[in-house]
Amino acid sequence: MSPRSPSVNEEMRRRSRDRLLQAAVDLIGERGYEATTLAAIADRAGSARGLVSYYFPGKRQLLQSAVHRLMHRTLEAALSREPRTDDGRELLARAIDAVLGLAVEQPVLMRTHMSGVLQAEGFIQCPEQQRLAALLRDAVERSGSRQVDTDYPMLRALLMGAVFAIVLPGAPMSPARLRGELFQRFGLGWELGVPPVDGLPPVDGLPPVDGQPGNEPRTDERPGGAAGPGAQEGDAR
Repeated sequence: MSPRSPSVNEEMRRRSRDRLLQAAVDLIGERGYEATTLAAIADRAGSARGLVSYYFPGKRQLLQSAVHRLMHRTLEAALSREPRTDDGRELLARAIDAVLGLAVEQPVLMRTHMSGVLQAEGFIQCPEQQRLAALLRDAVERSGSRQVDTDYPMLRALLMGAVFAIVLPGAPMSPARLRGELFQRFGLGWELGVPPVDGLPPVDGLPPVDGQPGNEPRTDERPGGAAGPGAQEGDAR
């Protein structure tokens, strides 16, 4: 048999890595972080155990890459779902809803991920994270922001805070309430994205719905506006 081409080898490595990432998501979601071993992840992926250490320095790094991959794939699916749209505000709303939805659907996994980000290794900018960041940044830009370098990290920080608030044991916050705050902050109508099943904004009226009185976002909260987040010194740079 002739040796495999470099492109074939690269594709096999990519698939092997993806299987490990998916196995990590599945097992940690089922058992929790401490009860999940690298050996169990390799076994679930159908891979040799040595491959885990070949691709990842340790379990914490594997977890971050696995969650970032899940977030990227979830966000990508939300942005491209039918009906397809080029409306930047709709795309940003879908992005926010996708991230909040993961916190609701995968609380154990997302709680473990948030805890890991605060460890000594910190926030790992792996390829999966970079792909996720590119999608989020593009959504901010297409929403009309004129200060993307400021508004994107602000969105990322607010989403991380919202996820933490949703998965906080013993004192979780309402996802709908957090959605309302985020939508108001970025000037999005409540009806955009995937509104909660009751179809109603929070009882205090946040945020207003397009076409209804008071629906204009405040000038100090419009992305990239003259007095928006990019105009305040020291904001998330």
